[in-house]
Amino acid sequence: MSGRLEGKVAVITGAASGIGRASAVRFALEGAHVVVADLADDPGTAVAEEVGGVYVHADVTDPGSVAEMYKTALDRFGTLDICFNNAGISPPDDDSILETELDAWRRVQDVNLTSVYLCCKTAIPILIEHGGGSIINTASFVALMGAATSQISYTASKGGVLSMSRELGVQFARQSVRVNALCPGPVNTPLLQELFAKDAERAARRLVHIPMGRFAEPEEIAAAACFLASDDASFITASTFLVDGGINAAYVTPL
Repeated sequence: MSGRLEGKVAVITGAASGIGRASAVRFALEGAHVVVADLADDPGTAVAEEVGGVYVHADVTDPGSVAEMYKTALDRFGTLDICFNNAGISPPDDDSILETELDAWRRVQDVNLTSVYLCCKTAIPILIEHGGGSIINTASFVALMGAATSQISYTASKGGVLSMSRELGVQFARQSVRVNALCPGPVNTPLLQELFAKDAERAARRLVHIPMGRFAEPEEIAAAACFLASDDASFITASTFLVDGGINAAYVTPL
């Protein structure tokens, strides 16, 4: 590895599995000190031990828990350089707007969108105080197009993440805080595997729209996040960073 994050301190939410776990591993290989934040204590602790970082039990929907998460980073490593706001959910009761109830809508908005608001609101003053840094917010390709399988609150939340990231990237650019929205296509994570197990037909509808003919691996999304976190992306802010296998560019997907 190139060591492109050498000596930097990164906080990654939702880091116990999937994209978050792959990113913790990649960031550490590139030289970063990693704070692994999650609600899943056992796998989160295991990831932190694997990457030589520190685990924090963090409820990203709670302002006090978010503040404590960043305090841990400062207490342990003395600074903060990278915030990868990656935690998110996609529950089965978030479906068509005709079936999705208000409690499901609110739960998804809290975890997927309000948490990003809280993390950015808390982290940006810290980053400014320490000379700047990079924020990567996980949005989705569905923030840019209608989903083949409806998840109304998920789609709306990711659209909010995308718009918020643009605004923050513009607002804080001259204070050396870069904010970008990472927009993955479907990724081979436990969330998607669960979808396959419960509804293979619904999951297969996702695959047919991908020009590359496969889902992304978490490590591929982690590589993109690592680039955005690094100084190689020093002139990139307020961007929509698509890593979707060509979905958004495709008019018709060949079979």
